[in-house]
Amino acid sequence: MSHKKNASAIAENRKARHLYELSDFIEAGISLTGPEVKSLRAHKVNFLDSYVDFKNGEAWLLSLHIAPYENAGYAVQESDRPRRLLLHSAEIARLMGLVAQKGLTIVPTKLYFSHGKIKVEIAVGRGKKLHDHRETLKRRAEERDLARELA
Repeated sequence: MSHKKNASAIAENRKARHLYELSDFIEAGISLTGPEVKSLRAHKVNFLDSYVDFKNGEAWLLSLHIAPYENAGYAVQESDRPRRLLLHSAEIARLMGLVAQKGLTIVPTKLYFSHGKIKVEIAVGRGKKLHDHRETLKRRAEERDLARELA
């Protein structure tokens, strides 16, 4: 979804691809303050262990660390505050149904600008087991060796 012509990446959550099997990618708007937008333009964001939770029929992005903007003035910024995601109610209901299933969670995978607005790409993730990690690493090594032989 973020592969549009007017989209430019801010940050990508590479750890999510390592820890989860991802599916159902969805573009969502995010409610931010002015200084947070300035920090994002400077790429001062860290996904850490961020995830999406649902409260009162709304989707909230938790644990997303946006560094305080130095020139924000007197406005105090809370860097890890919950941020509301802007989704249609039908999308929220569908995602809530998926999370109710065992082992599924919603994780942010990417932050980017689209037509001057900041968007977050979220995905449904199922946690990988240790043997899944090993299998992924083994497959990557085999692909790398094959590419090396062909080159």
